[in-house]
Amino acid sequence: MPTVSTDHYEYQDEADYDMHATEDQSFTTDENQCEISTEIFLHACLLPSLCIVLLLSFLERRRRVYSFEERFPYLRGRFGIVVPLDFTGTLRNRWSYAFAVGAATPQMINLISGHIKPFTVPSWIITLVYLVAAFQVGVAFLPFFVCLSTTHRGLGGTLGLLYTLAWLIVAAWNYHCLHTSCDQKTFWGMVTCHEWLYEWPYFLCLGFLLGRFAFMVVKDVQIRLQKSDRQVEEHEVLHSHQYRHVQRLLRRPSARSPEKTWFQRKVYNWDPYFKFPNRMIATAVISIIGLYMTAVTEQVFSSVGLKFLYSNVSADFVDHLDYARNTWYATTALATLASVAHIGHVLVCYRKHMKRLWAGNKTFLPEKYHANPAVSVAAFAKYPGCQIAFTIWGYLMVHFALFVIGIIFVYLVIFPIGVFGFFTWLKNLLIFLSNFIVVITLLMLQILLVHFFFLQKKLSPEDKQKPLALNNRKAFHNFNYFFFFYNVILGLGSCILRLCASAFVGLLLVSRINRTIMPKGFELLDKGYQIWLGMIMADHYHSNPVMVCFCHLLLSRTLERQKTTSAYSRLNSTSGSPNEVRVRARWRLSYTLLRNPKLILLRKHRKHSNDNQDQMAVAWVILQMEEVNSLAIAEANEGYSSLAPPIHPITV
Repeated sequence: MPTVSTDHYEYQDEADYDMHATEDQSFTTDENQCEISTEIFLHACLLPSLCIVLLLSFLERRRRVYSFEERFPYLRGRFGIVVPLDFTGTLRNRWSYAFAVGAATPQMINLISGHIKPFTVPSWIITLVYLVAAFQVGVAFLPFFVCLSTTHRGLGGTLGLLYTLAWLIVAAWNYHCLHTSCDQKTFWGMVTCHEWLYEWPYFLCLGFLLGRFAFMVVKDVQIRLQKSDRQVEEHEVLHSHQYRHVQRLLRRPSARSPEKTWFQRKVYNWDPYFKFPNRMIATAVISIIGLYMTAVTEQVFSSVGLKFLYSNVSADFVDHLDYARNTWYATTALATLASVAHIGHVLVCYRKHMKRLWAGNKTFLPEKYHANPAVSVAAFAKYPGCQIAFTIWGYLMVHFALFVIGIIFVYLVIFPIGVFGFFTWLKNLLIFLSNFIVVITLLMLQILLVHFFFLQKKLSPEDKQKPLALNNRKAFHNFNYFFFFYNVILGLGSCILRLCASAFVGLLLVSRINRTIMPKGFELLDKGYQIWLGMIMADHYHSNPVMVCFCHLLLSRTLERQKTTSAYSRLNSTSGSPNEVRVRARWRLSYTLLRNPKLILLRKHRKHSNDNQDQMAVAWVILQMEEVNSLAIAEANEGYSSLAPPIHPITV
């Protein structure tokens, strides 16, 4: 009977093949029915997200109140702008914001891969589709951030708890459906079996947010039961490190420096008076999550691919596959450790650069760098994305470079030793390196000759080195002449080594956005480094502890002066409910007209009013009475003695 072959199966006839294809199709259909589509759920979350944002916006008060709002007293100042995330300098909920961004990471990956497409457009405007899709993702995840940033902790915690619970239930259901699509016989089926590795960071972020929102609800209930306002105190505690930093600057330094542990001296020396902003914490967390997902993707595809290669290659190539597999895993570990170390080192450099700027030290900046305000402020938004992308690309480049170097090392060292033996390999290595040994010996010989014969003696026995002064000048000129031709040949090899060393160092520093890979004088051509400079300069101008403390003292003194003002000055205040403002304005008007009756004639009256004549008559009578009263008082004053006190007019 004729056989129908596929990649991994052989069927006896076409009917058997059609039956198996039908089973696969039904299996895929059942899988799609089981799993809730992420894109559909994302679209379904848009309406609840907007409702949550509108509710929290209704509770926010605006400082500026428009005139048309006077008709609706209850809506006066309502619907303020809610701030989802402050990247400039806030220090509240730093880790919560970081995990909220981590919860949005899978959808960011779907955006990059193009799995979220709201509508179909021609290819020449496909960028608009990505823009709308990114806006949808931002709206869907907006409640995570606004519920954390709102001042109404109880309501924000409750809404955030319910919203996070909905996302967690859908994620748990989709994770349950993953096991039904696992198939160990096909490539993509085996890849699906490892998808649980991608899910646990997502569950970790949602679980952290769930606990954070629950804590916010419990804390708000506790505060309301105690009838005490702790939010202001918490805000002051979070910013107290800036005041302690200023106090340390004003305090006389101690004569003896405090002893440091081995970890502080060799690994990391923390500073209790410095806190990283939420921008840096969130960027570091997302960089680690992105690095983890990239490494897991590499390992899943490589392990599945190696299984198929082992089953299809001959026995002669099994050893070579073993070498490649071990090298791949070893270089993965090295590249991952290097990338994680770079993420931590970026935080350390941020603290170091900020402290230098606070102290007025700008020597580490490029000579031609001038801070552009627009570029510096835009760097706040650009830095997180650039740092995450640079970390992932740096890991990939370093990994493949280390893999190539590892393969070269294996076939130059490991494989010859295994085939010919160690001593045979060592003999061949010495023969190969003999020329390099001679070159290095000649280079060292030149330095030694110059040191012993062509430099003058030490000026003092305590000097560590000889002075930079020539001795035996004629012999030195002959020495320089004969080695001139040989050093030209050495220069060719040095140029190649310099190029290789520069490429290797530049490759290792790809993920280090805080350090330029350009030579001195061309630093500003490195756009990533330029974003770093703009970010730290903007951060310096917005979060300098001395400036923050100075402004805080000015505001506190101003509030104290306002509290000590008189009752009449408080009467002039425009704050309060609409009824209070209206009553206060009418009292001022009545008091002014009673003290100045002539202003009655100058008032503007409405045209449809019928009592204008009566008002004019009243004003005229009051004026006549004032004139008569003033004449009578003047005549009476003339009849009295000059020693008697004058009679003052009575004001109504």
